[in-house]
Amino acid sequence: MAAATAPARNPNPRGPSRGTGTSKLDSFAGNVGKSFLYIAATAGGMGVLLGQIIARLFPPRIDKTELWRNLYKMSVKSLPIVAVTALFTGAIMVIQAAPIVKRYGAEGLLGWGAGFGTLREIAPLLTALMISGRVGANNTAELGTMVVTEQVDALRTLAIDPISFLILPRFIGITLTLFMMTLYADILALFGAAFTGEALLTVSPQSFYNGLVGGLLGFGDVANGLCKSFVFGLVIALSSCHFGLSTTGGAPGVGRSVTATVVASAAGVFIIDYLVSFILG
Repeated sequence: MAAATAPARNPNPRGPSRGTGTSKLDSFAGNVGKSFLYIAATAGGMGVLLGQIIARLFPPRIDKTELWRNLYKMSVKSLPIVAVTALFTGAIMVIQAAPIVKRYGAEGLLGWGAGFGTLREIAPLLTALMISGRVGANNTAELGTMVVTEQVDALRTLAIDPISFLILPRFIGITLTLFMMTLYADILALFGAAFTGEALLTVSPQSFYNGLVGGLLGFGDVANGLCKSFVFGLVIALSSCHFGLSTTGGAPGVGRSVTATVVASAAGVFIIDYLVSFILG
């Protein structure tokens, strides 16, 4: 009777803890595998889309009306936010350099210092992030909404190629927009730096200009930043179009695609920035 009521002895006291540890390891490995497959599928999808876009460029098969409409919407309407960002970026660079300039009396190098950092790195990078948040996210939301409401399928039913009519104008529009906005931001950031230098350090705009064009800053520095802006534009355009076309799941799916676009574009911009800086020196 006593043997019948005694609690059963666990033959392996450490068994449950081993099972929990193995379960966590399996879960971790499963999540890593899913992430790897998602990244591989995303990269493959972008590669396929890029191939389709290039195929429409030779010979060019593009809706010109749609291209001009996208250029106006992406470029002209981005002018105010890019202007504010660029002016304050130039001012911040002078504020950060002011203590060193005062300590060593290097007012004559203020133009070179501000121009070197702005033209090579800061203006292309910040402009890309601004265009990614405003233009890239909006492009994904539009394409995603058209996909979930079956407007893209309707285009195919009418024998209209969505890549030529929708994707190619947006791809070219975003790339050209980022290139032009970087030029615009370069100029305004230098204006902001010059006026801030005069206000904080009493460095005249003429002295700032002389330091800027005195020989230390060359055309290669300007070309470096513009080359980066072109590559950044390709990354943002490709990711926003890819995530827009691959949207599923209705309105929540559109939100997820927009988030994925912003994250992928920002990560891609920083990775490409590192690679281009390493290659161009």
